[in-house]
Amino acid sequence: MLAYLLRILYVFQLILGALLGSYAAVLSAQHGGGALSLLLIPLSAIALPLLLQFLVILTSMIQSRTGGAALLWWRILWAEYQSAVLIYMLRQPWPRRRNGVRMPRANATGETTHSAVPVVLVHGFICNHRLWDNMARALHRAGHPVLAVDLEPLFVSIDDYASLIDAAVITLQKQTRSQQIALVGHSMGGLAIRAWLRTLKPARLARVARVITLGTPHQGTSIPQPVTTPNGVQMHWHSDWLQALQASEGSRLPPLMQIALNLHDNICFPQPEQVLRDVPVTEFRGIGHLEMCLNPQVIDWTCQQLADTPATSGPSSELPSSQADEGR
Repeated sequence: MLAYLLRILYVFQLILGALLGSYAAVLSAQHGGGALSLLLIPLSAIALPLLLQFLVILTSMIQSRTGGAALLWWRILWAEYQSAVLIYMLRQPWPRRRNGVRMPRANATGETTHSAVPVVLVHGFICNHRLWDNMARALHRAGHPVLAVDLEPLFVSIDDYASLIDAAVITLQKQTRSQQIALVGHSMGGLAIRAWLRTLKPARLARVARVITLGTPHQGTSIPQPVTTPNGVQMHWHSDWLQALQASEGSRLPPLMQIALNLHDNICFPQPEQVLRDVPVTEFRGIGHLEMCLNPQVIDWTCQQLADTPATSGPSSELPSSQADEGR
């Protein structure tokens, strides 16, 4: 769904840009611009979506009151803009036709073996599985079976995504015959994982080896123009939903989790507040919100966290066969 909406959006922007370029070309020709005036049409068509994307990122940088030296601020802005163009314009409108489990390469006998824990990747608000291209590639090279989910419909309660995550976990466990899995969530994806975790009984919870969140608004965001969709409202600063979620978790969550805290996040702010009691935190600086999923430092850190989490496998009969099994 998101891919389709993005394609429509960018086609509209290209057409609008071409119309503006045509008008500029006519004016230029009237003043002796010659045949080169026609170049204004394709240039304007391309420039308009790029300009609008830049304005979105610039606005988020200003609103987030990201601190630091001027040079650092501009570096984050430029890197976040590049990340947005890559993710929103070049990747997410073009999803993979088959978005399934990426298993490690087969050995000489044609069998696939793995010793690294399988990983479910959960994206954030208005994203899809292609957000994770760089991260999934790195985890796959490290021997992890990987499955990146798509959280759809786009604008529903975060609680509604729990069943999608559960289905992905079951699929990954069945294909890998692994009793334990890890989950990595970016932004809202971290909240969706937490919403899923609170639905589990102890037997299912024991199958979760590790949960890592990247740039997740654990306390909500103070963005000046808050989103009014159900999931957007749930991510408002200290929303009732977030407080109820934290109250329901008790002491079950801290032993499982690791938070990557982005101190220059242009979406989730106030940045230092995005933590949870007793959950270990690793701080990153000089990185934008989207850039976290592309940044080599963050990707290497995530791989390292998961490298120390061995996979445990067992007979397929020991694994859950449906969402109703073992605690749902």
